[in-house]
Amino acid sequence: MRWSQRPARVRAPATSANLGPGFDALGLALALYDEVEARVTGGGLAIEVSGEGSETAAAGEQHLVVRAMRAAFGAMGVQPPGIALRCVNAIPHGRGLGSSAAAVCCGLLAARALAAPGGQVAAADPAVPDGAALSDEAVFRLAAALEGHPDNVAACLAGGLTIAWSPRPVPVAAAGAGTPAGAAPGPRLLRIAVPGTLRAVACVPSVPLATEAARQALPPAVPHADAAANAARSGLLVAALTGAPQVLFEATEDFLHQPYRTDLMPETAGLLDALRREGAAAVVSGAGPAVLVLSFDGQPPSPGAVGSIAGKTGTPWDVIPLRIDQQGAHVQQGGLHVHPPVSARHAPTWNQGAPWDRTRGRARISREYLGVTGPASCMTHRQQVEGMTWAHLVLS
Repeated sequence: MRWSQRPARVRAPATSANLGPGFDALGLALALYDEVEARVTGGGLAIEVSGEGSETAAAGEQHLVVRAMRAAFGAMGVQPPGIALRCVNAIPHGRGLGSSAAAVCCGLLAARALAAPGGQVAAADPAVPDGAALSDEAVFRLAAALEGHPDNVAACLAGGLTIAWSPRPVPVAAAGAGTPAGAAPGPRLLRIAVPGTLRAVACVPSVPLATEAARQALPPAVPHADAAANAARSGLLVAALTGAPQVLFEATEDFLHQPYRTDLMPETAGLLDALRREGAAAVVSGAGPAVLVLSFDGQPPSPGAVGSIAGKTGTPWDVIPLRIDQQGAHVQQGGLHVHPPVSARHAPTWNQGAPWDRTRGRARISREYLGVTGPASCMTHRQQVEGMTWAHLVLS
């Protein structure tokens, strides 16, 4: 096996899934990043983690990035003699911002780059020997399998707004050559371009919530009327995010999961209610407990207004304005960007009376770190989406 002699450096964005009514389907990539540097060594496993989740460095083979790398190497039929891994994390853990999806995507892309020097995507077959890389489709399927659902990893890999779904098993009468009857095709994704004027504000609490606990709060069935209402809202949300901002508030109303999680995260429910009473298009981010507010340039509320509303709840919230990531997870050139810790436990929050100060705490996030490369007016929408990979329907 010919391993890459250079480290693989991967950058993956935070993601917010569901976006209100798009339960287990919609995902949005946010310009807040985890970064990984991995290299092949002569033996053993060495892990260094800074920023969020620094305690996970002791997890060894159970570290999620390592598990993803092992899965990718296994799919390619190889395993390196040793791995040295360095993680610089900025995505809060256990808050509903896709930290596990970012870890999985970083691991898969790092392994692909190490096993295929130059990062060439050589084949669609997920088991290609001797240095040929996993295809994008194979990476997505592995990521969805490791994550347990495809919505976060779809947005993390593709960037922008994504719709992910899993087709039903193939009926016997419809099975064709190469597709066994009863087999379920792999998950699919569709990337949809969103205007460069779309913005998000994340309200992150200091206490995490396990995704599994949030899922256990959901009922096994919902009323048909609620399902119908949600179907309408999810279609409206795609329209709102891609060109009809005037319906964004109504489009973010949910009937399937947010109401059932109120008792599990009352502070989140309280902030969500307060924001929506003020006309903000606010949703629970993923499984929570973070809250995401969506808006377009020139459309209220401003980050300051969101912070003011959060400050009246009596609960500490870290309020973070974010751009939409349009690129998705990718192997990057150069070294890792070492960012200041961004944990809500250590950063000033709006409800503590701290102004938005880019020189302290999480507010020190640079313009480049937020994905801002220049004034918004200097970049056309076409320039923002040109050259992106994953901008296609992933077929089985």
